[in-house]
Amino acid sequence: MNYKWIGAIFIIFSCGGFGLGLARAHRREESTLRQLISALDLMECELQFRLTPLPELCRQAGLESQGCIRTVLLALSRELDAQIAPDVSSCMHAALSCVKDIPPKTGEALDRLGNSLGRFDLAGQLKGLEAVRGECRRTLEDLLCNKDQRLRSYQTLGFCAGAALAILLV
Repeated sequence: MNYKWIGAIFIIFSCGGFGLGLARAHRREESTLRQLISALDLMECELQFRLTPLPELCRQAGLESQGCIRTVLLALSRELDAQIAPDVSSCMHAALSCVKDIPPKTGEALDRLGNSLGRFDLAGQLKGLEAVRGECRRTLEDLLCNKDQRLRSYQTLGFCAGAALAILLV
């Protein structure tokens, strides 16, 4: 009899942990998008006023950032310095492959950034940065819309699903 109760408690807490993990992933996505937006702001200012070369631009933005954005931008800077790949898009793919824990929406935005950098003249690159930043802001607004209710729902549904599963199995 005791084993059933111990198993039920494990089920409830593991499902609840899954709900808490979904909420934590949502917060992490929000945080990385904010970091990416600030890095894009810095990159736009550097390009617009100083015409900083791309490897140095990525290095400066990486040093000003934190977490996985920092890692990706510094890896991109190293890839661009080494000139192994023929274009920035390939270098960005290589830099993204170095980082395993990047949130999916942030990874998509960084991939689009790699497609727009280095392909056009200054005005085109600035427009590309603006487009990626606008996309990041829209995604961030979507994440922030009803954020508290959504996170509570993830957590509550995790524990409720665990309780329902425990009741079915016990």
